[in-house]
Amino acid sequence: MVMATHNDDQTHNPLLHTALFKQVSAQQAEELLPHMHSAVVNKGDTIFREGDTDHRMYVIEQGRVKLIRQSADNRVQLLSIHTRGEMLGEIPVFDPDGGPRTASAVAMVNGTKVVWLEHDALFAWLNAHPRVAVDMLQVLANRLRLNNERIADLVFMDVPARLAKTLLNLAARFGKPVEAGLQVPHDLTQEEMAQLVGSSRETVNKALMDFANRGWIAREGRTIIIYQPGKLIRRSQR
Repeated sequence: MVMATHNDDQTHNPLLHTALFKQVSAQQAEELLPHMHSAVVNKGDTIFREGDTDHRMYVIEQGRVKLIRQSADNRVQLLSIHTRGEMLGEIPVFDPDGGPRTASAVAMVNGTKVVWLEHDALFAWLNAHPRVAVDMLQVLANRLRLNNERIADLVFMDVPARLAKTLLNLAARFGKPVEAGLQVPHDLTQEEMAQLVGSSRETVNKALMDFANRGWIAREGRTIIIYQPGKLIRRSQR
């Protein structure tokens, strides 16, 4: 990763916008400011790579980041998309064996800003505020639940159902109401959309065309307009 590194001396603390630190007082969070570092990266830049052995926990202050994994034969799987206030790379930080990173983080838009804490600084702070560790466990448990749900979806749901659920998830996180319906700018290529759904590009495109032909959605480049979210909800439950 090529980026400038510096202590973050902002007047506001991005940690306060994260689920992981939502129960932390502003005064407690301020104690971490001297230990925080930040950088601005552009679209396509790698923040950390699968296999890296650093022990940093990242928070997105602005922009959007995707987590990907790559197979030995160079196939790529898009695992998830993250945006402002969300954490990245916490697994090696809390792994007692300090194992390597399980995915790569890549910026999806220009001007993406991330801040990070090193393992030692974070754990020294947790020793001073042990109650916060309980809140962290709740957030990490929710991450585990979502991962288990994704695995179950891949096993039990067909591609159109997974696609409908993916579109609804993107709409809940990034959508905005417009006169025609709900506008969802996803910034994904056709291949990336297929990776996120967990299927081939051809199969996902076929399902998208079917949704469009039924009048449920419309495609406008890398934006989707959802006309009938209720139909997608019902399809995601079949």
